[in-house]
Amino acid sequence: MTKPVKTKAQTRKEIESQVERFIRQQGEIKQVEMGASGLQDGKYNTSHIGFIEPKKDRTPLNHVVAAIQQRKSDKKAPTPPAKEKSKQPKKKIIYDDFGDPIRYVWED
Repeated sequence: MTKPVKTKAQTRKEIESQVERFIRQQGEIKQVEMGASGLQDGKYNTSHIGFIEPKKDRTPLNHVVAAIQQRKSDKKAPTPPAKEKSKQPKKKIIYDDFGDPIRYVWED
């Protein structure tokens, strides 16, 4: 049993009724300038931005990477050519414009 999915119209109607109920209960809606809700003391909140620490020096590991690549190339042995599969015809379904199967065709 699947859960019934709300349409956009139903969701809009539900939100409108919640707003009306809030206003009827002496609620007040305040208008705020666009983008003001993301500001703290008139500035953007930068405490969550990850670039606070200074850039660190990186340790070069070129010799380690070269050793790993060398080990990988040593492990790879030449693989024998794969055997060819016997070519058997495949069954292909032909569909009409509505996506319903019409017939089957065998292809090589």
